Amino acid sequence: MTPPQGFLAEFKDAVTPRAALLVLGVLALHLAFVTSYIGAFHHPKPHDIPIAVAAPAAPAAERAAQQLGALPGDPLAPRVVDDEAAARAQVENRDVDGALIVDPAGPADRLLVASGAGASLSQALEEVVGAAERAQGRTVRVTDVAPAAKGDSRGLSSFYLVIGWCVGGYLCAAILAISAGARPANTHRAAIRLGALLVYSLAAGLLGAVIAGPVLNALPGSLPGLWGLGTLVVFAVGAITLAFQGVAGVIGIGLAILLVVVLGNPSAGGAYPYPLLPPFWSTIGPALPPGAGTYAARSITYFGGNGAGGPMLVLAAWAVVGAAVTLGSAATAPTADSRPLPRG
Repeated sequence: MTPPQGFLAEFKDAVTPRAALLVLGVLALHLAFVTSYIGAFHHPKPHDIPIAVAAPAAPAAERAAQQLGALPGDPLAPRVVDDEAAARAQVENRDVDGALIVDPAGPADRLLVASGAGASLSQALEEVVGAAERAQGRTVRVTDVAPAAKGDSRGLSSFYLVIGWCVGGYLCAAILAISAGARPANTHRAAIRLGALLVYSLAAGLLGAVIAGPVLNALPGSLPGLWGLGTLVVFAVGAITLAFQGVAGVIGIGLAILLVVVLGNPSAGGAYPYPLLPPFWSTIGPALPPGAGTYAARSITYFGGNGAGGPMLVLAAWAVVGAAVTLGSAATAPTADSRPLPRG
């Protein structure tokens, strides 16, 4: 074969239409990344933060709840509970994000917050409730019933741990595709990939939990609990990536990044928990692996596992669906498409 002559011919031979489309796809992912993060984080605003209200007498609690519910912009979603013990229990169970204990006999009330669920959320509660109290000529004392650990700056360690697990999941799946073909040749090969991913997930989950816990003292929660969560996060994200690759080939890696990074990370409730995010992000966050993982990690670390059940089911669903699609796509994939990707 005669080699191409001249720069233009070399360019046409080197830059294939497929390569150009892939580069355009990367540019689109890049722009989506910038748009999603700035769109989610540029103007955090509290909206419908669930808060319990208690007082020695029901009329006083109802009156305070009505005043908080009428604040402009609906920053709070107050609910009346029987007493302080019930209010505290709702915070510890993650049913609400804070609680106002009204003292009709004195000039000051008490606000219960949980900075372990996110420092920005507890600060937002302090600001909103504090302003409402000052407007009534009252003051408020703040009690943190689930404080973030000293090594967990602003309660962000859970978020970063989960993001690390997510990155490990889709990178492991991507490496399997690069080394042995985007689509597995048959269901046996797909099962082997899933098995390799499971082994990797067990190791990544344990090592991440050990680093965040005993090594760095950032997350004081249950080590076995975080290990189990990490294994599930890594396997779920990896299985999703394998599934996308099985359906779309190498483009599936980009689809996984779109789901987990572009959509999942900004909506995970890390820097700004759900009540501070715009409606779109706060709606999709709990249904995506980074959001489910972050919420569960905080629950395990600071709330004795309370509230972690739902997010764990979300992760399990992603894992099951990802594994099923991976096996199903392998059963119908053309043999030719299982060859390793060309290099260079």
